[in-house]
Amino acid sequence: MKPVEFSSFVNELATLSGSAILPFFRTALTAQDKSAAGGAFDPVTEADKAAEIVIRRQIARVFPAHGIVGEEFGAEREDAEFVWVLDPIDGTRAFIAGLPLWGTLIGLLRNGDPAYGLMHQPFIGERFFGDGGSARYRGPHGERRLTTRRCDRLGDAILSTTSPKMFGGDIAAAYERVEAEVKLARYGYDCYAYCMLAAGQIDLVIEAGLKPYDIVALIPIIEGAGGIVTSWDGGSAAKGGSVVACGDPRLHAITLELLNR
Repeated sequence: MKPVEFSSFVNELATLSGSAILPFFRTALTAQDKSAAGGAFDPVTEADKAAEIVIRRQIARVFPAHGIVGEEFGAEREDAEFVWVLDPIDGTRAFIAGLPLWGTLIGLLRNGDPAYGLMHQPFIGERFFGDGGSARYRGPHGERRLTTRRCDRLGDAILSTTSPKMFGGDIAAAYERVEAEVKLARYGYDCYAYCMLAAGQIDLVIEAGLKPYDIVALIPIIEGAGGIVTSWDGGSAAKGGSVVACGDPRLHAITLELLNR
């Protein structure tokens, strides 16, 4: 498949999933709790399931040899050269609260490395996509290239994390060391924070406890915009875990040093 055709296919996946999700948004749908008894609330809705089903069906029809890893329906053919990594609604808590700070994540691994990613926010009508070499935004006001902004001091940086409660024990202290140094910290944006980093609005995202489907699609977008995404030890973030994303590699080095002090 040619690059233009591939881009068209991924955008088709975004359109199909958006059509499956939007009828549920800001309605009285019921969220189920996926967590074990006594665990942190981990919601899933019928919208999550409907979106992943339509994406999986289309991938299986067009690319039957590709693998798929999805949040709601698990993995198949994980050893394939190409593996799609799907989070139908990243930010389900925002979704069930009626807040448009959620998105559909569609990522593609090639031989285990993130090769392409798209984040779609169908209610607002925004798409962020990249291949690690470049990244673009498309929305109600047109299309443009995504570029991270330069920021080499924590004192000038805007930091985001979905919730400080995702950190515990020693990693909570490590996170707090960084937050104490930044200009501004904001919470609750899930995948949207990473896209705002790629767009040059946020400088730093720090999170922990991520799954591959939370981050794979976002890595090529951020890297394509000029940023960097790694684990806290500086390795690949493709398997999730504790993740640091920065718009400026200089800020990334400073942040890793402080986290691991």
